[in-house]
Amino acid sequence: MNVVGSPISDVLLLEPEVFGDDRGFFMESFNQLKFNKAVGRQVSFVQDNHSRSSNNVLRGLHYQIKQTQGKLIRVLRGSIFDVVVDLRKSSSSFGQWFGTELSEDNKREIWVPEGFAHGFLALSDFADILYKTTDYYSPKHERCIRWDDLNIGIDWPIEDKPLLSEVDKNGLSWEDAEMFS
Repeated sequence: MNVVGSPISDVLLLEPEVFGDDRGFFMESFNQLKFNKAVGRQVSFVQDNHSRSSNNVLRGLHYQIKQTQGKLIRVLRGSIFDVVVDLRKSSSSFGQWFGTELSEDNKREIWVPEGFAHGFLALSDFADILYKTTDYYSPKHERCIRWDDLNIGIDWPIEDKPLLSEVDKNGLSWEDAEMFS
């Protein structure tokens, strides 16, 4: 696994070693020992989630204020523009965002540690996303920041208005959102 950094501390892009030929390919998508070494600490995952989105669906920016979740995200089919926003007030990158394309072709994964909001935009006809989480989903602790908040200023690769859930349509502004210390 090749560890690629990002402009935000603790957020990592991971590139698995892919062995391919005319029959297909093989890759190790997750190895606990290699992953822990890459992130520099012991991480335990408790839940796997599989999400499917059609083109132009935007999900996010989501996080849990308690029962915080670290996420290891990869795309099984299609492609997405994946975004993280640092919500840790004590961080030198507080309020900064990072976005990258994850796809079935580049096979990249992104590690989003606890303390970040996360969202993505489906770029392909449909996208299947698999992500591991470090804590269980807790609806009462889930929060959402508006995907288009001008204080964050995410440069989404989008031409039309995205397709949003009611939760995402009603996301809070940056000023009203709960943050981490």
